[in-house]
Amino acid sequence: MMPLTVRLFYSLVILFPLSIASLAADEHQEINLWPSGAVPDEPEEIEKRKKPTTVDKVGKMRIAYVDIPSITVYKAPKDKSNGAAVIIFPGGGYNILAWTHEGTEIAEWFNSLGVSAFILKYRVPRRDPEKPHALPLQDAQRAIRIVRSKSKVWDIDPNRIGVLGFSAGGHLAVMSGTHYEDKTYDRIDDVDDLSSRPDFLIPIYPAYLGDRKNKDQLSDLVDINKSTPPTFIAITHDDSDRAYYSALLYAALKKSGVIGELHIYSKGGHGYGMRKSNNPVHTWPDRCADWLGSMGILGPGQK
Repeated sequence: MMPLTVRLFYSLVILFPLSIASLAADEHQEINLWPSGAVPDEPEEIEKRKKPTTVDKVGKMRIAYVDIPSITVYKAPKDKSNGAAVIIFPGGGYNILAWTHEGTEIAEWFNSLGVSAFILKYRVPRRDPEKPHALPLQDAQRAIRIVRSKSKVWDIDPNRIGVLGFSAGGHLAVMSGTHYEDKTYDRIDDVDDLSSRPDFLIPIYPAYLGDRKNKDQLSDLVDINKSTPPTFIAITHDDSDRAYYSALLYAALKKSGVIGELHIYSKGGHGYGMRKSNNPVHTWPDRCADWLGSMGILGPGQK
């Protein structure tokens, strides 16, 4: 029989990683948005389009298939928490989710500001090629309502819950801020009685804002009015036509009397998240933090 000390050693080796995994799960809890079997409007046989999650050589994770939408919770540290919250929409053309550099890294940065973060795992790949945002918007609205419903549990201010998104996620952020009055799914429970209006928007290199036919104007879906939430936008001049439409988005905000801030950097391209580079665009998080502070979003507020 194996000596007692050796058996104890092997027991600790086995249990230690399990305990670490358990702590990690507690720290960043993943919460499904919809009751089991109640994900709305899912097409039949969607599982046939399932593809694996991948991680590239620089550590960027890409989730290529989601049929159980969820939010992953990154609560701000108690000694820094200011009561603000942000729901993060990773980009990926509505076909994948750039989970690491447009998700977890952003959540950790928000935590450093005292902001609780929630990463939305919305449905990909595209269910409807013509309206790829339709089902993700259902997920976004439900996520905003869930976070608002748990404001006391998570020690956040229900009136300081914003959304940030990259690329397609930036488009989804704009959609959530302009279509919050749309009934995108049937009521499920008391959570759905709460508002799905985000209190501020942060679209970063947003995509799909332009009209497909009239290239000189915003899409009709980008319905900016005086009730649109305050908005911070960051983009680069060399990011295809997205800089042009971001400028039009800012102009629409200004015309409607909505507080906005737009930063157009000369170089940087697309898909950089908040990773450091030789281009000044990597400083956009500093400008965003300045804006959040100037708006009073990083203040203590009323919980």
